[in-house]
Amino acid sequence: MERYESVVGRLKETCNHRTIPSDTVGSELVDLSTNDYLGLGSRADLRREFLERVGVDGLPPFTSSASRLLASSQRYYDELEALLADAYGSSALLFNSGYHANTGAISSLADERTLIVADKLVHASIIDGMRLSGASMERFRHNDVNHLERILSRKAGSFDRVLIVTESVFSMDGDKAPLDDIVQVKSRYGQALLYVDEAHAFGVEGPHGLGLCASMPEVDFIVGTLGKAGASVGAFIVCSPLCRDYLLNRARSFIFSTAIPPLNCAWSVFIIEKILAMDDGRARLRRLGQQLARITGASSGHIQPLVTGSAESAVALSSRLLEHGFKVLPIRTPTVPPGTERLRFSLSLDVTEADLERLSAIDLT
Repeated sequence: MERYESVVGRLKETCNHRTIPSDTVGSELVDLSTNDYLGLGSRADLRREFLERVGVDGLPPFTSSASRLLASSQRYYDELEALLADAYGSSALLFNSGYHANTGAISSLADERTLIVADKLVHASIIDGMRLSGASMERFRHNDVNHLERILSRKAGSFDRVLIVTESVFSMDGDKAPLDDIVQVKSRYGQALLYVDEAHAFGVEGPHGLGLCASMPEVDFIVGTLGKAGASVGAFIVCSPLCRDYLLNRARSFIFSTAIPPLNCAWSVFIIEKILAMDDGRARLRRLGQQLARITGASSGHIQPLVTGSAESAVALSSRLLEHGFKVLPIRTPTVPPGTERLRFSLSLDVTEADLERLSAIDLT
């Protein structure tokens, strides 16, 4: 217990101690920390429409009661996977979360004869999957395709396969991977596979909100999450039928986890049908991003960082914004490297132009 007490004490001393934020639903706060980018999760009218569609007597089960491989009810999972497969033109496999998808898929796709080369800023779930795989790992500098090429030219020939891993929209900086250039590098290595996490792009970027990789057949594995812009829960991986079959049989997070409730699958189908038709909403979100960029000085997008440089300054600025009616949570080590502590502004269609005008009047230094 002394060790745990010491760790918690050090976190408090360095302003890196975390607590679960208070419930702000229904408050007057402008939420600039949400991942509900399309504002669908907050819409009571959609919940009513969904319940009217299925009816009380037709509600899907609230629990799966087993892993997918043992569950009695499969219809709702099949319908969701079929919708995703039709949208992407390839097979899809559901997971319980983005964390389950990345840890389960990467740890099963790679082994000691695999070289994983990942962007320096990929999500913790990807890093954990890499560690679990037992594969050799290299990290290339963030979005530095030349560095990726140098690593591959030096090491790829010593391995049976290479797994190149990146995100399409990075969760803490909001910038985009140079996917076209990465695809070009991948094409020069016959044993290379490309794995792209689209957690923060799904619903927001690309044709019909399907992400930046939706029209890129060179991407072997596309990961999307349903708990952000998708306003639901769970995740999916789009891949070839062979790779789907492989993951179904080898991804431990899929095999040994009780599946998400069928009710959530039915809700996800309902929401995805809405998302596919929300081009006007995505256009408005881009305009909000342009307006916010004039305030933060960051690149335009639905995620924008304001780097403060220390945990203390990030916490202080977050508290000051809260006093002005804006919820913008501080992001600290280990989520970001020391010295890059920040506020992470994330936009939603719940935010208005007037909200951002009011934000622009606040001193953010």
